[in-house]
Amino acid sequence: MTETHPWNVAALTLADAGCDIVVGLPSDEPGLMDAARSVPTLHVLTVRDQRAGACAAIGHAAVSGRPAVLAVTSGPSFANALSGLLEASSLGAPIIVVTTRVPVLGIGRGAFQHTDQAAMARPLTKWNVLVEDPRQLTWALRRAVHLAVNGGPGIVLVEIADEVLRAPAPEHRPAPPVRRLRFAADTREVHRAAGLLAAARHPVVVAGGGCKPADAGPAVRRLVELLGAPVFTTAAGRGVLDEEHPLSCGLVGLYTTPPADRLLASADVVLAIGSRIEETARMGWDTLAETTLVHVDIDPAAFLTALEPEVALLGDAAVVAEQLASVLEARPPAATGHGAARQADVASVREEMRTRHPAPAVPHRSKLTVTHALHLLQRAVGRDATLVQENGLHDMWGYHYPVVSVDDGARVITPGEQTMVGFGLPAAVGAALADRSRRTVLVCGDGAFEMGLAALPTAIEEHLGLTVLVLDNGGYGWPRFVRASEEASDVLTRFTAPSHTDAAVRALGGRTAHCTTAAELAAALADATRAHAEGRVTVLTVPVRDDDVPVGVRRVFAPAPTARTAA
Repeated sequence: MTETHPWNVAALTLADAGCDIVVGLPSDEPGLMDAARSVPTLHVLTVRDQRAGACAAIGHAAVSGRPAVLAVTSGPSFANALSGLLEASSLGAPIIVVTTRVPVLGIGRGAFQHTDQAAMARPLTKWNVLVEDPRQLTWALRRAVHLAVNGGPGIVLVEIADEVLRAPAPEHRPAPPVRRLRFAADTREVHRAAGLLAAARHPVVVAGGGCKPADAGPAVRRLVELLGAPVFTTAAGRGVLDEEHPLSCGLVGLYTTPPADRLLASADVVLAIGSRIEETARMGWDTLAETTLVHVDIDPAAFLTALEPEVALLGDAAVVAEQLASVLEARPPAATGHGAARQADVASVREEMRTRHPAPAVPHRSKLTVTHALHLLQRAVGRDATLVQENGLHDMWGYHYPVVSVDDGARVITPGEQTMVGFGLPAAVGAALADRSRRTVLVCGDGAFEMGLAALPTAIEEHLGLTVLVLDNGGYGWPRFVRASEEASDVLTRFTAPSHTDAAVRALGGRTAHCTTAAELAAALADATRAHAEGRVTVLTVPVRDDDVPVGVRRVFAPAPTARTAA
């Protein structure tokens, strides 16, 4: 491939625009990945599975703060990436998908691996563009990056026709990085929202994943301190505020740890910042629809998705939070009698949460519970590690504060509302690659780990010292839990073949350990710290019981009382 090939121009254009990684499988002919290898600022990540590649792109973008590029080709390559892109769309991950299109003379005539990629991706993307002329190439790629990072971040699809790749390349002209645009909300609406918050007896703040690209943590902290209001995060928003902050109450909805749910139940005004308030965030919050909602988002499509706000503030999460704080600082609600009472109530709630879920004592020989295993994991890796999670049954314990507590320097990566099984390991690969200096840990179930195993060779090749905690219930825990509540057979949820994952890890040079006691896990975690320094993967398996169910799941999905029980 010559330096003037269209793929070379494409790679240089993406690097200029601010991308720093290209993920994918090598194509038959040299393509974007090959061209990217010659660009010093681009890292090329070769994966074994396009589905895993999309998840790795999500993890990398979440930690690096930059848009990621996924390189695929028409046909099965593109189709295989779609489940990962479904998750990326749910999360609002800035990903530029670059793919090829077959020669125009073959379309409709049985062309090899032709598929209507735009139609398949349209529900997931912000913009689809077909580059049919070399003169479109630079424009299309730079606009793709702009749309991926601006407004509500998301996926953009760029198809490059075969004819373009065989034509003379356009001239590459260096250009500055694409900027993330920031803007303020309407001043009159900000004052109206501030008035509602100041007058509220029981305001609650919910910080979502949209706060992260805006770097809104400091502004959100200032705002909640002026309000003296409890602050919750969504799963995607975790890490915006240090969870040991006196006003932090953990996660919202399905992941709320009692008794913090009583703060949600009593809320009269809710300020949601950077969240679409998806179903998981609403689970178990039955009074939400009756509250007054102030909704802040950079994407107007977020408003009225789940609930209609009393005030909709369109703008950057950090900028709008500062606007609200500036209005409230003259007479801060936290300094009032109601504000003092709210803060005392939050302190009482936080103390009860810690009492119910205390940190473990020194390692002992008793059998491990999930919460005990998670406490020990956090003790070993610290509160500022990169935490990657799945969304199976037992690993949802990790969403609950104070079972796991993260600070505002942590990176927390979770699936979105799609909860794709097998998301965690490839996402952890992308996250660890974005910041090798930081510990990256994955918490998942045995079924999810097996489904994501195609990402393991990539982790080994990249010398990523991942630590994986597998909570093993011998199958698929969530379907088993639901079937138990319906008194249905769970035989299909149980694995009968012996697990092959440990053998795969060891064959690739990784380390494994099975831990049934706290002492065994503590020793294995110490070994994992050394393996991390050596760039070696460690997989720690802890057997778990079916009845070790997260408190949020028990709270939201408790079986309805029978007539006899009610009597």
